[in-house]
Amino acid sequence: MNRTTISLIAGTAALAAITGFASLTAPGASGADTAKAAAELPVERTTLLCPAPSTSDLAETSYTSFTPVTKGTGSDGTAQLQSATEQSADATGGSGKTDTKKSGKKKADKKKAADKPVLTPKEPGKPVTGDTSGADTPALVGTAEGRFAPGWAMQETTEVAAGTGRGLQGVNCTAPDTEFWFPGASTDAARTDYVHLTNPDDSAAVVDVELYGKDGALKSTVGEGITVAPHSSDPVLLSTLTDQKQTNLTVHVNVRSGRVGAAVQALDDKVGGDWLPASTDPTGSLVLPGIPKDATSVRLIAFTPGDTDADLKVRLASPSGQITPAGNETLHVKAGMTTAVDLGPVTRGEAGSLVLTPTDKSVPVVAALRVVRGRGDKQETAFIPATSPVGARATSADNSGKGSTLSLAAPTRTAKVKVTASAGSDGGTAVSKTYTIKAGTTQDIDAPVPSGLKGTYALTVEPLSGGPVYAARTLAATEEGVPGFTVQTLPDDRGTVAVPEADQDLSVLQK
Repeated sequence: MNRTTISLIAGTAALAAITGFASLTAPGASGADTAKAAAELPVERTTLLCPAPSTSDLAETSYTSFTPVTKGTGSDGTAQLQSATEQSADATGGSGKTDTKKSGKKKADKKKAADKPVLTPKEPGKPVTGDTSGADTPALVGTAEGRFAPGWAMQETTEVAAGTGRGLQGVNCTAPDTEFWFPGASTDAARTDYVHLTNPDDSAAVVDVELYGKDGALKSTVGEGITVAPHSSDPVLLSTLTDQKQTNLTVHVNVRSGRVGAAVQALDDKVGGDWLPASTDPTGSLVLPGIPKDATSVRLIAFTPGDTDADLKVRLASPSGQITPAGNETLHVKAGMTTAVDLGPVTRGEAGSLVLTPTDKSVPVVAALRVVRGRGDKQETAFIPATSPVGARATSADNSGKGSTLSLAAPTRTAKVKVTASAGSDGGTAVSKTYTIKAGTTQDIDAPVPSGLKGTYALTVEPLSGGPVYAARTLAATEEGVPGFTVQTLPDDRGTVAVPEADQDLSVLQK
């Protein structure tokens, strides 16, 4: 991006429009000077995108919205979750003569239905829920402003009673971006995987979808230059991009122009399915938190996008410390090739997080875990991508009194963490507890539950001292003997932005 000189007033105005994931530092500031030159202020606008949940007529989907109470916000603000395709109601479609009066009424009815929000939050600190059912639920775009924007979290949870991908599917609605990595996808005969691309903006986005298997890039031009129309969502079936059947794939979504939200929906004929969120950006060391203690099978999928092989130490952060999985002490990842290794029931009845570190030279890597619970025809699948640390604060929006497990990992240093359970969506009083997570361990904590809970509630994690903390929440619901579950990692909510003090010159705004 070209450097642009702007005034402090213009810079502050630009920051107000940022969607909650950017930060700005005054030029020339470093070390102690940075703290003097910038103040952390709440973001003023946030956009979140939720993919279309399911093509099954048996699907029931709930959406939960939550904004933690944030100091420094005003009393004004709004938040809504609406159809991403709302503007398509203006299109007439077809050809030939039409009854103008009837056509106008039909378009007005469609527009009215599309404009009706799925949910509208009333106040920070209290979750609000909305429900849909059937196969025609569209992708959704959420926009929060003012007091609803800092740390806004949105969870999409779907129960599919039967068929391909049956079980519990969950995904955090995420901000639009320009690049995504998804290790863990597949074009195997038993799998039906889609990459969902959602464009929230007024102009079209142009996207390349690249696939990398065990031998490198899969040659195909079908995934090049995919146009995603304004205010629309396209589910791209991965098997239409290649004729190769590969059990383990890495999907790279690269946006040439515009921005999109992206997530992979991985559906299996025999072991259920779930959403595969994007891995954190390629980096030398990775943490994959929150492997369920009763996991019967864990598969690690890794990929390095550069031209240098990566060699990684594989460690499991257990409740008692880091241990080496037997027979999988290290992992060699060839450049440009997807590598997978089956770790079996690696947690062996205890909480666990996988920690990957370079054996020598640090090479950027992305990774994810495919986790299975249950046995035989009573199996269910979920995915855990490598994630960034909690940072200042992170939130899980959708929790129940019995089915939620919060997992916290401190891979390098002991950390002290505060966990707050919000008021319930239909009643209850917020409570907080403080926990100490020892260095090198993972703990499935006895998370607080709101007193007098009615409905669902949110869990907010705030590190207080010590080393970095990684978090994940497992939501479980067993139906007819199938242990349905879904895991969401909890990276920093990026609810604040650094703004220079008034006496500092803001001469550079760089993306």
